[in-house]
Amino acid sequence: MLTLVQRYIGFVDALNYRIGRIVMYGIFVMMGILLWSSISKTFFLPSLWTLEVAQFAMVAYYMLGGPYSIQMGSNVRMDLLYGECSDHRKAQIDAITILFLIVYLIFLLWGGWESFQYSISYGGERSSSVWRPYLWPIKAIMLVGIFLMLLQAISEFFKDILRIQGHDMGAKV
Repeated sequence: MLTLVQRYIGFVDALNYRIGRIVMYGIFVMMGILLWSSISKTFFLPSLWTLEVAQFAMVAYYMLGGPYSIQMGSNVRMDLLYGECSDHRKAQIDAITILFLIVYLIFLLWGGWESFQYSISYGGERSSSVWRPYLWPIKAIMLVGIFLMLLQAISEFFKDILRIQGHDMGAKV
């Protein structure tokens, strides 16, 4: 059982690490889109698509980078009392609190799936803007991001349980 859990942790961590390292360059994509928006508004006819594409790029950046952020310990946490705890006590606290995140992500995934199905089933839900892009692609990216976050949260839960049992998983960042 321990080997199976360790393989799961290794697979999910490697997957989210690679995706996170690729997605972090999405900031340059957003900068390029917004730069083009500024140039086109100043010197040419304004592009209708730039604002929404920048928003879609930001959603992809945020949702696909979330699992990497969880893995690296970059998420915001309240260290008022937590910072003074031992590693064992931190693992216990994290194991309990990560369960709340897992439940939240399950509900978020369920709602995202319902929204994605709605978007597909009615001939393709479209934005109400002038450009009117289809919304299902960004909803699909959001679903993938939520699913990857759920996998990473489960991986973090397993790491905390292994830390509680005394296995050396390395100090949590």
